[in-house]
Amino acid sequence: MKELIEKIQETYAAYAADATAQAEKGNKAAGTRARKASLQLEKLMKEFRKVSLEASKN
Repeated sequence: MKELIEKIQETYAAYAADATAQAEKGNKAAGTRARKASLQLEKLMKEFRKVSLEASKN
C-alpha cells in the first residue's frame, strides 16, 4: 500500500507541474501531459480505494 501511495504522490506532482505550465504559460504539450496524468490518477485512486477497503476489513 505504501508503494501505491508513493506512486499517487509522484503522479500528482507531475500533474500539478504540467497543469501549472499550461495555465500560466499556455503550454499545449503540458496540457496533454496533465490530462494523461489525471487519467492515471483516477485509476490509482480507484486502486487505493480497493486496497484501503481490504486493509480495513482485516
